[in-house]
Amino acid sequence: MVVDDSAVVRGLIARSLDEDPGITVVARAENGQAALIQMDHVEMDVVILDLEMPVMDGMTALPLMLARRPGVKVIIASTLTLRNARLCLETLQAGATDYVSKPDGSMAQAQDFHRQLLAKIKAIGGAAPSPQSPPSGPVRPASRPAFARTERPSVIAIGGSTGAPPVLIRLFEALRGAVDLPILVAQHMPAMFTTLLAEQLGRVGDRPCAEATDGEPIRPGRAYVAPGGWHMTAEGRGDDRVLRLNQEPPEHFCRPAVDPLFRSVARTYGAGAVAVILTGMGSDGALGCRVMAEAGGRFVVQDEATSVVWGMPGAAARTGLAEAILPIPEIGAWLKRVAA
Repeated sequence: MVVDDSAVVRGLIARSLDEDPGITVVARAENGQAALIQMDHVEMDVVILDLEMPVMDGMTALPLMLARRPGVKVIIASTLTLRNARLCLETLQAGATDYVSKPDGSMAQAQDFHRQLLAKIKAIGGAAPSPQSPPSGPVRPASRPAFARTERPSVIAIGGSTGAPPVLIRLFEALRGAVDLPILVAQHMPAMFTTLLAEQLGRVGDRPCAEATDGEPIRPGRAYVAPGGWHMTAEGRGDDRVLRLNQEPPEHFCRPAVDPLFRSVARTYGAGAVAVILTGMGSDGALGCRVMAEAGGRFVVQDEATSVVWGMPGAAARTGLAEAILPIPEIGAWLKRVAA
């Protein structure tokens, strides 16, 4: 179902989705109240929900939708403003599955919006996987890779995408006051979203956390989030390790991407690196995890049962080098044990 107060936007989204044989738009609604009425009469898997609408806005409608249809997945589609970015993060905490930024009118942005929306619907709605989905295959988590070491780590690197922001918040809450290692986060998010995510993580984790800046020293007890539109990497040795930002081509259609961060952490920290791959679509992070494990580092992945999309963690697990496949509550406990 497509929910937007603009008839033009509803029509454009619906027509573009109907062109895909794996997707059927079963309903359209001009506001949250009309959408709730539709939910009483039409079966649906995914709702595309605008935030700013008359009668009943998206924030008000979201919890009512989830209560009425507990299994439905909601993707927020909104214009990219600071206020809407803040609201989008709130909706993710309230149960929305993902978000996508509406185009500003340019053809390139419109095409990117369509590509992202199509991929997200297929990933979370049970449609056939796209060519970018991780290949199927056996999952063989290792109790301990043969080349892993037991020395105390020097850094924690975390990568995530669809469904990961609420998990990050739970992780930072779990690590509060217990882990003093620097934490480097690459989350698939546009600019403004990453600024607000860093603020949230700083509050719940009770540690300084902000978007990274180029050349910034990596310090214990701090957390750094890759800014939207930039890859974040680590370089240096010993006490002279710093963060670098670049705008090299996107990887896995993303910038920031997880693989560039993990590869650089493997080079910079070697056996002192620990990583976590959280829920997300696609396979970003799997190659970086392999490089990290081969350098002597360790990584774990979020399990399928607690993941919104077991794309990224599944791909990393299929390397056969993951130390463990863990549900959300056990990831924080594992990090605390390793850090100690």
